[in-house]
Amino acid sequence: MTARTLEPPLSRADDTVSVMIASGGRQSPQKRRDRVAGMLFVLPAAVFIFAFMLFPLVYSGYLSLTRYNFVRQSTPEFIGLDNFARALQDPIVLTAFANTAVYAVSYFVIVMVVSLSIAMMLFRKLRFSTFYQSAIFMPIVVPLSLAGLIFVWILQPNYGLLNHLLANVFGLPGLAQAWLSDGTTAMAAIVVLSLWATIGFLTILFLSGLQAIPEEILEAAEIDGAGGWRRFTEIIIPSLRPTFVITGTWGVLHSLKVFVEPMVLTDGGPGTSTLVLYQHIYVTAFNYFDMGYASAIGYLLGALILALVGLNYVVSMWKADKDV
Repeated sequence: MTARTLEPPLSRADDTVSVMIASGGRQSPQKRRDRVAGMLFVLPAAVFIFAFMLFPLVYSGYLSLTRYNFVRQSTPEFIGLDNFARALQDPIVLTAFANTAVYAVSYFVIVMVVSLSIAMMLFRKLRFSTFYQSAIFMPIVVPLSLAGLIFVWILQPNYGLLNHLLANVFGLPGLAQAWLSDGTTAMAAIVVLSLWATIGFLTILFLSGLQAIPEEILEAAEIDGAGGWRRFTEIIIPSLRPTFVITGTWGVLHSLKVFVEPMVLTDGGPGTSTLVLYQHIYVTAFNYFDMGYASAIGYLLGALILALVGLNYVVSMWKADKDV
C-alpha cells in the first residue's frame, strides 16, 4: 500500500493564478469592459488637461526660445535665450514688475489680516452669523469684470458716487478728484476692488480652520488663565498653519496673476503706473503679436510664482518642524 502525499488545498489567490495561467494571462470580458469604461470616463479630463494645459505649456516654452510674430512670420525663428535676456533689461517689463510687486505686497498683507480678523469676529457666534457669512461671501459670485465697471462708475470724477458723497453729503469737496487719473490712487483703487471681491473667500477658509480647532483646548486655556491675545498667538495661530498654507498660496497666486482689475479700471494707466506683468504679457502677445517675447515673460512670471509658493510652503513646514 503506497502512502499518498497530502497537498494543501489551493487558496483563492492560487485559484486565480491557475486560471490566469490556463487562460494565457487573458482577462475576462467583464474586466476588459470595466477597464475600457474607466478609461472612457477619464478620457474627457485627460483631453482637456492635454489640450488646455500641457500642450500650451510645452508649446509656449518652445516659443519663448524663438522670434515669432504670427502676423508677419509663417514659422518661428529660433533665437535661444535672447528673449529672456531682453526681458530682464526691458524698462517696461521692469516697470510692470515693480507695479506688480507694489500691488502684491499691499493686497497680500491686507487681505490676510482683514479676512482673518473678520473670521475671528464671526467665530464668536454672533447673532445673525449665517447672514454675515453669506453677505461677506456674496461679492465672490459677482463677475470681476462687472465689478470693475461698477467701480469705474463709482470713481468717475464728474458724476461718480464717491465724489458726490464727498462733496454733497460729507461737505468735503476738496477731497473729490479724478481717482483713476493719478497713479497712486489708481493703484489703491485696484487693490480695493481686489479686496472687495476676494476677502469673503479667504474669510470662509479661515472660519473653517477656526471651527476645526477643538473647543476643549480653548476652554482649557481660558480656565488656566490665558487671555484672549495669548490664546490667539499660542493656540489659534499654530492650529491655523494648514489654513495659512492654503490661503497664503492662493494669495500669492492672485497677487502675481492680477489681470482683470487693472485691465478694466485703468488699462494700465495713467501711463504705465498700473501696468502689471500679466497685462503686459497679454498686450505683447495679442496687441503686438510678439508671441515669443510674451512667452518668455510668461515663463519668468511662472518661475517667480513657483519660487514664492515654494517659499511659502517651506516656511510653513519649517515652523511646524520647529514647534515639534
